[in-house]
Amino acid sequence: MENNHKTNFLEDVEILENRYVGGDNFLMKVKSKNTQESKIVPKAGQFYMLKLKNEIMTLRRPISLHSVDHETGELEFLYKVLGRGTRELTTYALGDVINIQGPLGNGFAVTQNSDKIVVVGGGIGLAPLKQLLKELLEKKENKRIIFIAGGRDRETLKMLDNFDLSDKRIEVKICSDDGTVGEKANVIELLKNEISSGEKIDMIYSCGPHKVLELITEISNENGIVSQVSMEERMACGVGACVGCSIPTEDGMKKVCQSGPVFYAEIFDENRGELSER
Repeated sequence: MENNHKTNFLEDVEILENRYVGGDNFLMKVKSKNTQESKIVPKAGQFYMLKLKNEIMTLRRPISLHSVDHETGELEFLYKVLGRGTRELTTYALGDVINIQGPLGNGFAVTQNSDKIVVVGGGIGLAPLKQLLKELLEKKENKRIIFIAGGRDRETLKMLDNFDLSDKRIEVKICSDDGTVGEKANVIELLKNEISSGEKIDMIYSCGPHKVLELITEISNENGIVSQVSMEERMACGVGACVGCSIPTEDGMKKVCQSGPVFYAEIFDENRGELSER
């Protein structure tokens, strides 16, 4: 997961779409000339810092990359309304211009020539997985991908309508807390079922709430499965200048915005209990 050193691009981009996609979630699509002209190459797991028009809220909002079209320069951001900042984002309309900074951070290391890959996402943690699935499928040698998607209810999981899951190499397993869509279960239960099947898993990718990532880290480490987790933390700068997003690892404190947001789970082997406490 080599850091992309071209990470400090500031760019004014035009909003092409900004719509409600179920639950508390919205999808924003923008046009990036830097991306279209290949000045930057965003990858799955990286994020952008979006500047709000309301100058009272000076801090940018970190939003993970949902999808990128390198030919057209279109970037998608799937975000959840959590406060005043993200609520303001929902008011932006077609044709509005906003300033973005990125791509930032280290993304997923995309495996290739794998017999079985498991991708796990819970709630808004599904956001970076659309681009990850695209990049995994670009590697024709990857034979089978199990995509486990979980959420609170049917409304929350409507965001999956924006995913292209038509490739025959993808097997989709959906679960919800209330059973209104897919199995009435959680992603951890479905992941344990995959592991208990006895088939070798070459890689687990995941993104979701801290408690979910803590359990996935524990499960993957105990079973000797290589695993990458995408952490979600509050961020102020997004470029490693502050320590607001620091987390404990076996290698000491790491800044999620700079060393992450994607980490190999093995570095949390002795610290995993602390992940859910921040």
